[in-house]
Amino acid sequence: MLTSHPCRGRTALLPRLTLAGLLATVAAFALAGCGGSAKTGSGRIVAIGAENEYANVISQIGGRYVSVSAIMSNPNTDPHTFEASPSVAQQVSHARLIVQNGVGYDTFMNKIESATSSHNRTVIDVQTLRHLPATTANPHLWYSPKTMPAVATALVKALSKMDPAHASYFAANAARFKASLKPWLTAIAQFKASYPGTPVATTEPVGDYMLQAAGTKNMTPWNLQADIMNGVDPAAQDISLQDSLFSGHRVKVFLYNQQVTDSLTEQFLADAKRHGVPVVGVYETMPTGYSYQNWMLAEVRALRAAVAHGTSTERL
Repeated sequence: MLTSHPCRGRTALLPRLTLAGLLATVAAFALAGCGGSAKTGSGRIVAIGAENEYANVISQIGGRYVSVSAIMSNPNTDPHTFEASPSVAQQVSHARLIVQNGVGYDTFMNKIESATSSHNRTVIDVQTLRHLPATTANPHLWYSPKTMPAVATALVKALSKMDPAHASYFAANAARFKASLKPWLTAIAQFKASYPGTPVATTEPVGDYMLQAAGTKNMTPWNLQADIMNGVDPAAQDISLQDSLFSGHRVKVFLYNQQVTDSLTEQFLADAKRHGVPVVGVYETMPTGYSYQNWMLAEVRALRAAVAHGTSTERL
C-alpha cells in the first residue's frame, strides 16, 4: 500500500534516531565484540548495499563469497522517510564492504560509519565513484546507464583485495554482469532511435537519467520535480503548466514515483488518466522479484509500450 508524506526531501532521509543514541548503540556493539567482522563463520565477506539495487549488484559480483544485506529494501514505502534503527547500526558495524549512493540520498550511512570506525572497512560511495559534485541535483544515480558498470568494476577491485584467491571469480562475474546489461542498453538505444525527442511528464526526477539516455524531452519544469522530491509546495504556475501538459495532450507518457504519493501527485495521476495519457510507475527501491538489470529493462519496456501502444504500466 502506498503512503503519503507531507515532508519528503533529502533532509528527510536523515534518520530519526539521534546521533547520540546511535553512538550509544554502536558503542554497545563494540563492547560486545560485534564491530568490524570481516567475514561470516562460513568465510564469506560481509557486505551491505544501502539500497537494495546496490545490494543486488554486490551479490551478483561477489557470488558465493559474500554475505549481502540491504538497508532500504521495501518498494512499497517512501525511502525519503527511512528511519535508521539500532539494528541498522548493528548491520553496518559488522560490514567489511559497503556500497552507498551518496548525493545526500543516504546520509544516515555516513553518520553510522563515523560512529563505527573500522580501518578494515571499504566504502564505495557512488557519487564519489562517478566523480559527481555535491551539487548534483538528481540523486537517483542507479537509473543512469553509466552507474552500475562503474560499481561492478569497483566491486571487483575491493573484493579482490579482501579475497585475492578468488579475484578471477569476481572478475568473471563482473564481466557477465556487464554483458547482461546489454538488453537494457539496446532497448534504450532502440527507443531513442524509434521515438526521438518523445515529450514526457514526471512527478519527480526518479527516472530522469534513463529518460535522458532514451532521448526523451521532459516537459515537467525542473523546479516542480525538485519541489515534489524535496517535500516543498510547488509554485502555482508550475502546477498549472503540468496540468496543461495533460489537458493539451502535449506529452506521450506520464512517469510518476510509485513509492511516494500525496494529494498533488494523485491529482496529476488522475489528470493524466482523464486525458488519456498513459502512465508508467517508476521506483526508487528495486521491486520484489527483480534483478537490477531486469528491473531497468522492465522500465524501458513499459516506456515503449506507453508511447507505441498507449499502454499504462502503473506497477511492475
